[in-house]
Amino acid sequence: MAPEKGAVNGTQRENSPAGGQEKKEDSPAVDTSYLDAPAGALPPHLARLKNEGNHLFKHGQFGDALEKYTQAIEGCAEAGIDSPEDLCILYSNRAACYLKEGNSTDCIQDCNKALELQPYSLKPLLRRAMAYESLERYRKAYVDYKTVLQLDTGIQAAHDSIHRLTKMLIEQDGPEWRQKLPEIPVVPLSVQLQHREKPISIEQAQARAARAAQEEGEEQPFLKEAHFTLLKQEGNSLVKKGHFQEALEKYSECLAIKPDECALHTNRYEKTTQTDARQDCDSALQLEPNNKKAFYRRALAFKGLQVPARPLINLFLVILR
Repeated sequence: MAPEKGAVNGTQRENSPAGGQEKKEDSPAVDTSYLDAPAGALPPHLARLKNEGNHLFKHGQFGDALEKYTQAIEGCAEAGIDSPEDLCILYSNRAACYLKEGNSTDCIQDCNKALELQPYSLKPLLRRAMAYESLERYRKAYVDYKTVLQLDTGIQAAHDSIHRLTKMLIEQDGPEWRQKLPEIPVVPLSVQLQHREKPISIEQAQARAARAAQEEGEEQPFLKEAHFTLLKQEGNSLVKKGHFQEALEKYSECLAIKPDECALHTNRYEKTTQTDARQDCDSALQLEPNNKKAFYRRALAFKGLQVPARPLINLFLVILR
């Protein structure tokens, strides 16, 4: 069978131009107009470098993005450009590249430069906090996260990090961990208001409302446990210093947090005198020396009898051990 008209070797050919040459399809043009978008007060050639860096960063090419930001920073110096806001952004963006590449030390250095140019800038603070945490410099990380939350209480990552670092610092530094922290700077009210005036998304508003509702309720379990541990350690520290009355107050707060440690399941204690209650507890402890409830009741009886604080300390130590 002869090939159909318009076919070559039996294969249909569509829209064949004269001379038998097949038409090649043009590849779609790539839109690069975003590269020429203005960027603050930067001149066009430096704005393009910054935009290229942003594009590369979004596509996970952190090393290439870092080079573009570096070229833009050096270009600003060569051109004598004095724009603290633009330079702050460039240093902060380069810091983000360092952080992604695991170079926390250089990330911190760039964040420091950014914050010298624009104090209390949120992104450099947050990135520096993350870099400090990765280097296990927990106290400095804690301070930066706290500063971030003065600027924007809606950053969940900062809240989560504060909770995590609180536990770690209690374990690392003991009951006096707060005294070992660097000073937390107070963000000027004018700066806080500038951040609060920025519009937030519906999702951010919902997240803030949910967190506020949660904070009005019970403490999160791990925070509750951390608070209990901290109070207990503070009590132990006070005992060592001979401050028995203050230690007693700390141990009492422990029991308020975890009442299940020493719950009272009978009404007999409430119906007896303090002396009888103490005697009942003594008898119970002879039969069951490790009965925490009996220790607790006897502690209350001692308190009612105005026994000095030191014997009470011993009882609380047994209850809370």
